[in-house]
Amino acid sequence: MKQNKYIQEIEGTLLKKDIPVFHVGDTLTIHTRIIEGDKERIQMFAGTVIARRGTGLSETVALYRVSYGAGMERVFLVHSPRIAKIEVTKSGKVRKSKLYHLRGTSGKASKVKEQIGGAAHEETVTSEAAAT
Repeated sequence: MKQNKYIQEIEGTLLKKDIPVFHVGDTLTIHTRIIEGDKERIQMFAGTVIARRGTGLSETVALYRVSYGAGMERVFLVHSPRIAKIEVTKSGKVRKSKLYHLRGTSGKASKVKEQIGGAAHEETVTSEAAAT
């Protein structure tokens, strides 16, 4: 048990504090640091969150987007030092926790309804804060 406590303390210091609240169905823009030789640049990847799994340091998010007619899926570690910034572009209204059915779709079938006002997200934030 003591070893688990030590691991949690170390992981707690490595967790990022500036991660916005986002859910499956939201559209995110993730700014990633790319290092090429001695140069560093920022590359952005925008897509719809189709899955979010894990907790703590090993939490991952899978984004999906269609560009130039080909579907792209990319999985990011949320607390990675390579991620410079995460922005929530749109909040989506979905009823499932995994949106794997969006793979291979195009046009209107690949769209997620936008949540106007974002009231549901605000409720979850306040309820999570009240629970702790």
